Amino acid sequence: MANIEYTSKSLAPFEEKMKKTISVLKSDFQTIRAGRANPRVLDNVTVPYYGVETPINQVANVQVPEARMLVITPWDKSLLKELERAVQASNLGINPMNDGQSLRLTFPPLTEERRQELTREVSQMGEDAKVAVRNVRREAIDTYKKYLKDGDISENLYYTVEEDVQKLTDRYVDLLDVAVKEKSEELMEI
Repeated sequence: MANIEYTSKSLAPFEEKMKKTISVLKSDFQTIRAGRANPRVLDNVTVPYYGVETPINQVANVQVPEARMLVITPWDKSLLKELERAVQASNLGINPMNDGQSLRLTFPPLTEERRQELTREVSQMGEDAKVAVRNVRREAIDTYKKYLKDGDISENLYYTVEEDVQKLTDRYVDLLDVAVKEKSEELMEI
């Protein structure tokens, strides 16, 4: 029976998982089209290149010449048709213009209905992230519950840990709420 020492750094692995949840959520938010051209909206779009599905940014140069336009210039011009098909097949809702050298994607302003739909999507992503943070909380509490059961920590220490884990969870849930609110406001901006 080894005694477990509890310090301020004891919850660091769990906090790291919560931080990762926030960074994944923010990364996912970048793939949502908000009316402005953002090369990150193409992150989930792949094109067959020598038999392998390859992300667009690995086979082409993606530029933002104007606020509502992306220009995709493939390094290998034979990929132009495949790029065009891949963009059309994606759920971006944008029809690319092919000029023989590159594709131009013009982003129309979002309709009010589409803005609300995207806002609901952002809220759902936020809820999913909160569930992930709460799962980390449960993992941390289960870990210390096992230590308590094995006699490695005292009951008082267990309750202290439980309280600290809850404070940590509350802090990260608040950060998730802020991220969702900021993205929702960005989407509702005209």
